[in-house]
Amino acid sequence: MSRATLLTILLLLVIAAGISSLLLGTVPVSLSRLFAVVTGHGDPIASKILLDLRLPRTLIGLAVGAMLGVAGAVLQGYLRNPLADPSVLGASSSAALGAVLAIYYGLSELHVLMLPALAVLGAVGSLALLFLLAGRSESPLTLILAGIAVSTLAIAGINLALNLSSNPFAAMEIMTWLMGSIENRSAAHVWVALPCIAIGAALLLVDGRALDALTLGEDGARTLGINLKLLRVRLLLGIAIGVGGAVAVSGSIGFVGLIVPHLIRPLTDRSPSAVMLPSMLGGAALLTVADIAVRLIATSSELKLGVVTAFLGVPVFLAYLLRERRLW
Repeated sequence: MSRATLLTILLLLVIAAGISSLLLGTVPVSLSRLFAVVTGHGDPIASKILLDLRLPRTLIGLAVGAMLGVAGAVLQGYLRNPLADPSVLGASSSAALGAVLAIYYGLSELHVLMLPALAVLGAVGSLALLFLLAGRSESPLTLILAGIAVSTLAIAGINLALNLSSNPFAAMEIMTWLMGSIENRSAAHVWVALPCIAIGAALLLVDGRALDALTLGEDGARTLGINLKLLRVRLLLGIAIGVGGAVAVSGSIGFVGLIVPHLIRPLTDRSPSAVMLPSMLGGAALLTVADIAVRLIATSSELKLGVVTAFLGVPVFLAYLLRERRLW
């Protein structure tokens, strides 16, 4: 399949997922009512549902999915590890820790933006710790080990907050947030997430050529004129800012950054640069469709988005395992 055809199909899927996200839910909205709201002639109920409830949720779903998709593709290319995703470098866990601290100390009650702000700070703080632990080494293995240490430390902090929480309601709120959801998001959350995601994605998308060169190894990349230190700085900044902003408004949503590149890669020439942009579009479509499923599945209480994406990730793990077994 040609690159142009693949991107066109994925873009159409993103548009279809976005429109479906606006139309589908507990209260279905017809296309005619959606068109009336867009043209400024909608009834108050439809306008309230679409503009105040579903539009922010849809935009956040598309943006967060896009960020997680491109981050997973870039990390798998940079680390040459097909099981890499944003959690490998500890950005997701550290952002979650920042949000948990906001809930634990009641800072999230002061202003709606306090929780997202601390989540972003947590992700950026993990970047500094990652640089400190990895030192000057340019080895992907060193970066993975440092990321595991940062992620483990962040998870320990989250568990400590849960363990010491004397308020059962705060503990429940923390657990609910950690399961991941984009329910009840507002325009304020959109304005928090979009700048971070835009900056993070831009920093990642410029390095397609460098990631292709890295498939030849670090020495081969240097021979081609790639500055590996500068590449690592851009990559880590992009992951910290972009994923931090995504986790800040959606909670912990796993597996999107892992499974989307695996679904996209067979449709490309398998080079890292060819996978990046399609994974961005695929992540946006997948997370939005998963959020639609969350709303439509009949349960006593709405399923959490992170739970649904976790179940989606299991078949990919199994398929990869079976393929590896056939190669042994």
